[in-house]
Amino acid sequence: MKHIASSGASGAASSGASIRRRGLLGAGLALPMAGLLPTPRARAAGKPLKIGVLCDMSGIYADDTGQGLVAGVKVAVDQAGGTVGDRPIEVVFADDQNKPDIGTAIAGRWLAEQDVSAIVCASASSITLAVSDMVAERKKVLMVAGSLSADLTGKRCHPSTFQFGLDTYAGPVSVIGPTVKAGAKSWFIINVDYAFGQSLRDEGTKLIAANGAKLLGTTSFPLGTADFASQILQAKTSGAEAIALACGGSDWSNLVKQMHEFGITEGGQKLVTLTGGINEIQAVGAQYCLGMMLSTPFYWDLDDGSRAFAAKFRAYHGGRFPNWQQSDGYSGALHYFKSVAAAGTDDGVKMAETMRAMPVDDLLIKNAPIRADGQVMRPTYLMKVKDESAPNRADIFAYVSTLSAEQSWRPAAESACPALRKS
Repeated sequence: MKHIASSGASGAASSGASIRRRGLLGAGLALPMAGLLPTPRARAAGKPLKIGVLCDMSGIYADDTGQGLVAGVKVAVDQAGGTVGDRPIEVVFADDQNKPDIGTAIAGRWLAEQDVSAIVCASASSITLAVSDMVAERKKVLMVAGSLSADLTGKRCHPSTFQFGLDTYAGPVSVIGPTVKAGAKSWFIINVDYAFGQSLRDEGTKLIAANGAKLLGTTSFPLGTADFASQILQAKTSGAEAIALACGGSDWSNLVKQMHEFGITEGGQKLVTLTGGINEIQAVGAQYCLGMMLSTPFYWDLDDGSRAFAAKFRAYHGGRFPNWQQSDGYSGALHYFKSVAAAGTDDGVKMAETMRAMPVDDLLIKNAPIRADGQVMRPTYLMKVKDESAPNRADIFAYVSTLSAEQSWRPAAESACPALRKS
């Protein structure tokens, strides 16, 4: 597999890779897609189609995104046959280190100097919001695969930005209602203190009130906090029946571990995750999360399509199972490749129009339209953490129910996106 440099602000941020058809076929995972396989002569003739993958590869969110997000995109490249028309696909990737200055510098160099046409981003929301603005200005395309700020499809929406995964509305909307109905009438929120956590807190606050429950208080913590004693004691002494966790990655896992040490659930308070997923739960231990409900747009064992994707993904990622963020990288990249093939160009303006005109249809998402705010209108699933004694340790979720796209995403009438209000 041929390697190329990916520009960044440091050595860690500048690691990169180029994925070619020969290497993909050598892995034995080719799944050709009609219309994207050129002749050998044409294959060698075209200018590379470059796509960038930007996310945390060494810090708090590395397990959620990281090389697993790159692996998801590799599955998409493989399914496209390694080329689009006469253009070989190249993937560059870099570690944004959870730092907006580094993330935006990498994205800026990709767009201005390295001829990257599109970016798959699962960075901290503060980074993705800045990259979304940059991509719009430079007439490129952004596929969001794990950044959850609702502003990406709200007041800061752009025609060039597409949200494939959860946001801070969809995460809590399917969890808070059932938890209130189960008896949790008083709540306390603990959130990470930046755009992602703040948005989760604000959306959670509205949804708690809308479901007839009472919010007793909130507290926040800086990204990468090691000691949560102060936040946990505030939540415990509030007497809230439910404590909502508005964070992710290793912050989430460390917070839950420390909650267990403080005996929170033994004291009768319920932990409710607004966004946590398989990586976080595996890191903390499913025995500490039994019965916890969560919303997800993807689970590897949901159906035949998700299991087929997981098998291909695991071959690229050391046998590890994919999460929803990494699956979004696959869906976003594949939809982009299909759209380039349909449009016959990677011009950003034309691509944005083509991507919206085509439904998203792959192993995981079936004929989902894209709304004017960039949201892929796919269903989400309410899951429950089941007994750790499951034969397969990755098989930790029990299916509860399906929420339609209309139930999952913010109603159009409530959106702050100007494009959606005009549609």
